Amino acid sequence: MAEIKKILIANRGEIVQRAIRTIKEMGKKSVAVYSAGDKNASYLKHADEAVCIGGAKSSESYLNIPALITAAELTGCDAIFPGYGFLSENQDFVEICKLHNIKFIGPSSEVMEKMADKSKAKEEMIKAGVPVVPGSKGAVRTIEEGKRVAKEIGYPIMAKAASGGGGRGMRLIKEEKDFEQQYLAASSEALAAFGDGTMYLERFINNPRHIEVQVIGDSHGNAIHVGERDCSLQRRHQKVIEESPAILLNEDTRAKLLETAVKATKYLKYEGAGTFEFLADDQQNVYFMEMNTRLQVEHPVSEMVSGIDIVEWMIKVAEGEELPAQDTIKFRGHAIECRITAEDPNTFLPSPGKITQWMVPGGRNVRVDSHIYTNYIVPPHYDSMIGKLIVWGRDREKAINIMKRALSEFEVEGIKTNIPFHKKMMENEDFKSNNYDTKYLEDYKGLDSI
Repeated sequence: MAEIKKILIANRGEIVQRAIRTIKEMGKKSVAVYSAGDKNASYLKHADEAVCIGGAKSSESYLNIPALITAAELTGCDAIFPGYGFLSENQDFVEICKLHNIKFIGPSSEVMEKMADKSKAKEEMIKAGVPVVPGSKGAVRTIEEGKRVAKEIGYPIMAKAASGGGGRGMRLIKEEKDFEQQYLAASSEALAAFGDGTMYLERFINNPRHIEVQVIGDSHGNAIHVGERDCSLQRRHQKVIEESPAILLNEDTRAKLLETAVKATKYLKYEGAGTFEFLADDQQNVYFMEMNTRLQVEHPVSEMVSGIDIVEWMIKVAEGEELPAQDTIKFRGHAIECRITAEDPNTFLPSPGKITQWMVPGGRNVRVDSHIYTNYIVPPHYDSMIGKLIVWGRDREKAINIMKRALSEFEVEGIKTNIPFHKKMMENEDFKSNNYDTKYLEDYKGLDSI
């Protein structure tokens, strides 16, 4: 494949700023796109070119494929970097890029299609020898079939949307008498959110941890892992704090999990960066949950412990370069990421508006990925995340102490943020002793409760 010279970043927010940095360091040109709602974004000055692609609504801009392709062609881009969210896992977008001779920096539409439907993805992983949560073999088509499968699996079970994400289209069903009501509620929610009410069933794993493996594959059949992450601290199935490595795992379980993820990447002939997500129970059993065929928000923690620039390798792989050997990647220390959101720290309700003061922390082993600045107006149209604070320490205890220090330096005024929540979590005894699961924050009633 030919060298990529100019890349359009089909996204908004902190990931654009982060991508521009790597693209510049590689000696390439970048093009940022923006909606009417993002016309004052700081990264527009840092990109080599910036193009307005439509109105503030995502449907008029960041999800507008014709506008993005036109912007890429007008500026002479030979590749598109999708980031995460928006069109990053849209198979049609990948195919349209191909039709216009624009390289999509990510996997093929065929691989995306295999992994997009969670029930199909599960079937593929079974073929690849990856352990999966006991459940239905593919999608469940009727309530009667669902009841029969649920009885075979054993209650409690989870009904999940085949095309789902972000916690929507999911219901816990504890007993057979609740099946019909909960199943239909989940299916209706999935239909409204994703245009697809297809469901599948899985055994409910009690007190689970959310463990994921970062992988990269190239076009030569090679695959590597960039370690694993623990993303168990979540609210409404949205990650809040992420770490690498996952200290929950013993060495044997970790080695087996990483080997399994690399094997599955090769099986899929996967090209680019992706993440296998797993549920781990308290007996060190780890089950495949889903694959995200894109970059993850929490990728910086993997970069901090490995020294690998994942975005750089996504671009190199897209150019046809071979990946380095696994044993050349050396993992050291512990990294933690706190997602910084424009939200009330007690209610987690969005808090858009003008930021009158923005002072970020610094110092050794502290990284802030953000596009925010003083007097920036946080628009109400998009996700509330305004940045990420990532730290590295020689071990988890040191990383927590660095994060506490960094959070104490982080000053944001004019809007509410979740920084007070993160400060409280760093003092939380359960967090410090690694004693929590994915449900830990469900009973959160405000800052006094953690």
